[in-house]
Amino acid sequence: MQKTTIDFLKNLKKNNNREWFEQNRAKYELAKEDFLNLVDKSIQFLGKADPRFLDLKAKDCIFRINRDVRFSHDKSPYKTNMGAAFHCGGKKSGNAAFYFHLQPGGSFVGGGLWHPEADKLKKVRQEIDYRFDDLRKIISRKGFQDTFGELSTEDKLKNLPKGYDPENSAGEYLKLKSFVAAKSLSDKDLLGNEPDKIIQNSFRHVVPFITFLNSALDD
Repeated sequence: MQKTTIDFLKNLKKNNNREWFEQNRAKYELAKEDFLNLVDKSIQFLGKADPRFLDLKAKDCIFRINRDVRFSHDKSPYKTNMGAAFHCGGKKSGNAAFYFHLQPGGSFVGGGLWHPEADKLKKVRQEIDYRFDDLRKIISRKGFQDTFGELSTEDKLKNLPKGYDPENSAGEYLKLKSFVAAKSLSDKDLLGNEPDKIIQNSFRHVVPFITFLNSALDD
């Protein structure tokens, strides 16, 4: 990854307005191209394990840099990060996905299912209830633990969802509203010789977790 990409996002954070952005659009296009190159390498890597990923186009995996400010108090017009989600079947499939987030001082890589719709959330919780031993084995593997540690507990419920026994051994996971594994990346990681290898290694260790989640949604 080019240092100019990181620098562009840092400067955008300081100058988050349309006038500055238009004056620096050429730098944005170069940063976007650099990011797309990393995204395309990720697609090629994922495609080795599952050829369906090769149907993805890098430009369709990334998110728009323009913010939707209609319902936000923050009217800053642009995101100060770049993100890409790799869904087998495309973004609209609703499947669990691999994810890479580029943000100076706040980059991360991993995957999972973030804030699924109610019906999907119910299916995943049922799968965890039925197959908790399988999930526990997946997230206890050394590669997973060394890379991600524990699953994110963002927005975790205080109490179990209705219908589940308070003594359920999977209780702490049934309280989750998102099912995400993430590894923080430093700017130094991304500016090194092989940032694509760091991203790909993280993807490799999250594959069984993604497969588990999607098995619930395929039912």
